Amino acid sequence: MKASVETVVVVDDDEAVRSSLRLLMKSVGLAVETHASASEFLAAYNPRQPGCLVLDVRMPGLSGLELQEQLNLKGAIIPVIFVTGHGDVPMAVEAMQHGAFDFLQKPFRDQDLLDRIQRALARDRENRAQLLQKDQIRLRLASLTPREREVLQLMTRGRPNKLMAADLGLSQRTIEIHRARVMEKMQASSLAQLVRMTLELG
Repeated sequence: MKASVETVVVVDDDEAVRSSLRLLMKSVGLAVETHASASEFLAAYNPRQPGCLVLDVRMPGLSGLELQEQLNLKGAIIPVIFVTGHGDVPMAVEAMQHGAFDFLQKPFRDQDLLDRIQRALARDRENRAQLLQKDQIRLRLASLTPREREVLQLMTRGRPNKLMAADLGLSQRTIEIHRARVMEKMQASSLAQLVRMTLELG
């Protein structure tokens, strides 16, 4: 499966459920991949694969909740929609507390699941765009010289040029040149944007 195609991944030990969900996804033009167990899914898991996960809470072997735990440990951002049977609502609540995107109780209407999937896919796109942005900011930050990094730190603390010059033992003119280079390399159009970029990276 190419990592660029948004894919709905169904993990359920019930073959009839997997087949009906595969048909449902295909009927609305969504790419779909199915796995019979959590461990089978983990073996094939590609973090670069955009999409969402439709996961049964109760499965032999690794349960849906345990799979979610493993994904959290891997720093996975894929949105998880849990499908729960009777009496599993407390488990679903626990899943939500651990970052699940949504849960749906069986039996459910196809449209309810599809609506949740569309929302989960939209969330995944947002998450991936933010991550991509972070990676780009990191690359820009890495392009700064040690001196430019010092200037950046002082800039984001709101130090005026005159005080920066005194702090670093440089002329004000040199500070102005460094400031301009920092703005250019970080591709920031304002100090506020520069501050937000550094906050993004924590």
